[in-house]
Amino acid sequence: MIRRIRSFTLLFTLYAIGAAAGYLFESIGLPLPWMIGPMILTGILTLTGLSNVVVPVGTRPYGQATVASQVALFFTPAAFHSLILNVPLLVGMALLICCIAVFVALILSRLATIPLANALIAVLPTSPVEASVTAERHGFDPAPIILAQIIRISTVVIAIPMTLYFLEGVPDKAQGASQGAFDLVSIAILALVAWVGVVLFRFLRIANPYFMGPLALVAVLNVVGVPLEPFPPVILMIAQILLGTWLGSTFRRSLFTSAGRYVTSAVACSILFVATCSVTGVAMSHMLDLPLDLMLLAMAPGGVTEMALTAKVMGVDIAMITAFHLTRLFIIVPNISWFVDAVDRRARSRN
Repeated sequence: MIRRIRSFTLLFTLYAIGAAAGYLFESIGLPLPWMIGPMILTGILTLTGLSNVVVPVGTRPYGQATVASQVALFFTPAAFHSLILNVPLLVGMALLICCIAVFVALILSRLATIPLANALIAVLPTSPVEASVTAERHGFDPAPIILAQIIRISTVVIAIPMTLYFLEGVPDKAQGASQGAFDLVSIAILALVAWVGVVLFRFLRIANPYFMGPLALVAVLNVVGVPLEPFPPVILMIAQILLGTWLGSTFRRSLFTSAGRYVTSAVACSILFVATCSVTGVAMSHMLDLPLDLMLLAMAPGGVTEMALTAKVMGVDIAMITAFHLTRLFIIVPNISWFVDAVDRRARSRN
C-alpha cells in the first residue's frame, strides 16, 4: 500500500512538473506548449537518470481518446464532402511518404548494419506499439525499433510546429483554442460517445482503437447533424500533458546505451526522414497551389494523434490533416506485415 502511494505521488509530481514546463512554453509563445513542454522536460529527467518514474502506458489512450473526439468535431458535412473530392490526393501523398520511408530504411540498414526488414519496421510511420508487435512477429528485438519510432515521432512533434512557427509566425490562439464551455453534461456526453467508440473498435479488433474509435463515431454523428459540444480547453490541455509526459518517459538511458550505434543512426535517419518529407511538402505546395502549412503537416511522418493536435493548435485544416494521416495509416498498418515478410524472404534467399 505504501509503495503504491509513493508511486502515485511520484507520478503526480512528474505530471505537475510537466504542466509547469507546458506553462513556461506557453508563456514564451512556443507552439504546442502543453505537449512539447512536458515531453522535453520529462525526456531530460528520464534520460539523465534524475527520474525513474514509470509512466503507465495506459495513460496515453486517455489522451488519444480526448484528442480524437475533439478533432472529430471538425468533420462537418462540408469538410467530409471536401475529403471525398480529394481522395486521389490523400492516397497519392500517403504512397509518397511510404516511398520516402523505404528510401530512409535502406540508409538506416546500411548505417546500423541491420537487415532491411528490421529497418523498415523501425522507419515506416506507424505507432511504436504496432511496430513492436510486428518486430516480435518477425523475430527482431523490439526495443531498438520502439526507440527509432519514438525518435521519429518526437522529431516531428518538435520540428514541424517550430518550422511553421518560424515560417508563418505565432498562430492565432483564438483560432486554435477550443470554444467549449465547462458544461459537465456536455463533457459527459462527448466522453461517453468517445468511450463507446473505443469499446466498439476494440471489439472489432481495429488498430489504434483509442484514437480511431472516438474519431470515427464522433465524426459520423457530427456529419449527420447530431449536436455534440467540444471539451473545454483545460481538458484538452490535460490530454496533451498526458501524451507529452508519456512520450518523454520512454527515453530511458538503458535503452540508449544498449542500442549503441543504432541510436545515432536512428536519430540521423529520423532527421533525414522529416527533412525529406518537409522538402517534398514544400514542393507539393508550389506544384498544387495549396497552403504551405497544410502540405507540411500532411507530409509530416508523425503519429495521427500528434499531427491532428498540431493542426488544431496551429490553426490548420484539421479535418484534412487528419484524413491525410488516417489514409496513410490505413495503407501501412494492414500491409506492413506482408511487405516486411517479402523483404525478409528476399534477403534470406540471397544469403
